[in-house]
Amino acid sequence: MGLSQGASTPDTAILEVRDLHVEFRTKRGVGRAVNGATFSLRAGETLGLVGESGSGKTITALSIIGLHPQPAARIAGGAILFHGQDLSRMSPSELRKYRGRRVGLIPQDPTTSLNPVFSIAEQILETLRMHRPLKGPALRERAVQLLSLLHIAAPRERLRAFPHQLSGGMRQRIVGAIVLGGEPEVIIADEPTTSLDATIQSAYLELLREIQEKTGTAILFITHDFGVVAALCDRVAVMYAGYVVETAPTKTLFDRPAHPYTQALIASVPDLDTVPERLPSIEGQPPSIYALPRGCPFASRCAHVMDKCRQEFPPVRQLDPEHTVACWLYE
Repeated sequence: MGLSQGASTPDTAILEVRDLHVEFRTKRGVGRAVNGATFSLRAGETLGLVGESGSGKTITALSIIGLHPQPAARIAGGAILFHGQDLSRMSPSELRKYRGRRVGLIPQDPTTSLNPVFSIAEQILETLRMHRPLKGPALRERAVQLLSLLHIAAPRERLRAFPHQLSGGMRQRIVGAIVLGGEPEVIIADEPTTSLDATIQSAYLELLREIQEKTGTAILFITHDFGVVAALCDRVAVMYAGYVVETAPTKTLFDRPAHPYTQALIASVPDLDTVPERLPSIEGQPPSIYALPRGCPFASRCAHVMDKCRQEFPPVRQLDPEHTVACWLYE
């Protein structure tokens, strides 16, 4: 299966998120969930979007394809460029032409994303009818091909099954088959391995790599697991309180993490070769989106905090051609 559009080269930025701001307007006031997030995704690349729960990863990803929870949430500024077209300015009907067909979403929990009263065939065929010019037997054969691509044994029999008859790992593969049915150029994977045990998780990550090699699809992989980052991602964008505080190639991030938050996240990952007396942790809690501080949002938890950190958010500094950080330590 090849790319549906086929016009990108490995150095081309398919997707660019520029200074994205997303707000929630609720009874509590205005919550700033995403604050100037900026990153890009190239053809055939896997970009990891990492950070603690509540850092803005999922809202950023959902906003790309207009699935942020409306009307409470709205894009308050910035641009989301897909091949130069600003998705954030499109109407819902215009976005539907991109969603699924050009940009696909693998949600976190397949149990809630698959309809329990419809068979696997009905759910895959629905996607194929929407996005591919196929009819009759060719439609079902394409569904069989997709299940085979996801290494699902006895694919014709699986098409007759219902979600509750399959294991969690199998359901996650079914969701992947539905997404691949649209032959998207970009797949947003929102922590798809969270509900899987370690063995199934490893197999699923290997499967994603294999699919990427076969299709050339770019992947935006949302996770809080640095083990997954090391295994799958080419580059990483670290988010905290809605800000992208550091971006770097994966090896660079592990070898030379620049932002104190990134350093603390990596330090909190257990080292299997040693037995520490106590696992490191990041003291304190992230700030509320309804009461973000004026300066760096990590200041209250940072071991290197300075007076300037509490007064103003730092500008983004470029440390290497592909390594950027937003921290006053590098002024």
